[in-house]
Amino acid sequence: MEEDFFIYLTSEKGLSENTIQAYERDLTKFLRWGEYSSPSMVCLNDFSSYLAHLRQEGYQPSSVIRAIVVLRVFFRFLRRSKRTSFDVDSLFEGIKMWQLIPEVLSQEEVMTLLDVFKGEDLISLRDRAILEMLYSTGIRVSELCGLNLFDLGEHEVRVLGKGKKERIVPIAQRSVDKIDAYLICRPDMKKESIPLFVTKRGKRIDRIAVWRIIKEAARQANLNKNISPHTLRHSYATHLLENGADLRVIQELLGHADVGTTERYTHISKGQLQRSFDQFHPR
Repeated sequence: MEEDFFIYLTSEKGLSENTIQAYERDLTKFLRWGEYSSPSMVCLNDFSSYLAHLRQEGYQPSSVIRAIVVLRVFFRFLRRSKRTSFDVDSLFEGIKMWQLIPEVLSQEEVMTLLDVFKGEDLISLRDRAILEMLYSTGIRVSELCGLNLFDLGEHEVRVLGKGKKERIVPIAQRSVDKIDAYLICRPDMKKESIPLFVTKRGKRIDRIAVWRIIKEAARQANLNKNISPHTLRHSYATHLLENGADLRVIQELLGHADVGTTERYTHISKGQLQRSFDQFHPR
């Protein structure tokens, strides 16, 4: 049954291999937690208990969100294929997704983070360029790791997103300058070094390395928040929204297929709500 589900994700949903592997881990975790031999054994209270279990175990909000998404997609698939009559949507309608969204950095905190690496050695230049790229474009960490040298233009970057869908994302001049400073110092810019960001050994950088770079930047910046690559993506979208960008434009920039996904990841801050109230309320 699970095998049919993953075939469905690959053939009809067009999800990337990394996403499908993450879905498989999350689904397996849920089934083992409940010791279910069949989906018919699942009841509404099980979902609530499982989500509470994840929070108690210290799982990050983004991981809880993904668990919710996986369970919804899986049980929708089972219902459409008439393998269960269980209506999982009835449970999740009342869940406030915004409560699970990761923390967002203020614009001042982002600027502090971006200015942490001040060295002129190759690694400092690379790490500074990576932070600039993540915040300037809002791309996913997997998309950043997959960038090649010629994906970067003067004012935009070509990104290969989920489902191998290509999109063009504008990039700030400051970020282009930081990336150029890094590339100029790259010792080997032959065709073999096509990846845009590489390790000390010249290999394509991976997500774990980027995660470590961001953790070190947060430590040096004394930011007492749980910061990850997704934090910069989320901050990018939130700051665009706060400064008046249209939600549909943000959806296109983030590469979301559904604007509903964008709405979950671009909440409006309390300060923006207060400013809007003060500006527009007639009293």
